Amino acid sequence: MRHGKKFNHLGRQTAHRKAMFANMASSLIEHKRINTTVAKAKALRQFVEPLITKSKEDTTHNRRIVFRYLRNKYAVTELFKEISVKVADRPGGYVRIIKLGNRLGDNAPMAMVELVDYNTTYNPNGTKKKKTTRRGKSKKAEASVEETEKKDDN
Repeated sequence: MRHGKKFNHLGRQTAHRKAMFANMASSLIEHKRINTTVAKAKALRQFVEPLITKSKEDTTHNRRIVFRYLRNKYAVTELFKEISVKVADRPGGYVRIIKLGNRLGDNAPMAMVELVDYNTTYNPNGTKKKKTTRRGKSKKAEASVEETEKKDDN
């Protein structure tokens, strides 16, 4: 029975699991997106979202707590300097999991894990070009055509 088991052990010993999450979270913070299996992605979300919440308040204590989990000072620096600024107004849900299909070798379900505010495709507040419609000639083209016709008439 699985009474009271709150998280997926992923078939690993505790030390291996903690090291794996530290490495995956550091890679996610560094590269803003990673590919992994769906089970690891869901477990990583539980691991990394509290750390991002901690990074919103930049104190020495919070930095030490996050470093205890990540064990990578470059990832901690990037988390507190860049990522915390982008997610400052977001109340949670910093990570998006997109399912990609099955892996060729063992048919494992794969997923892409990404930080929500760094994806310009899905992010409505990101850089967005104004959509233009093409309906006939533009006004500039019409004006230049009229000017050339007037010059020809004279």
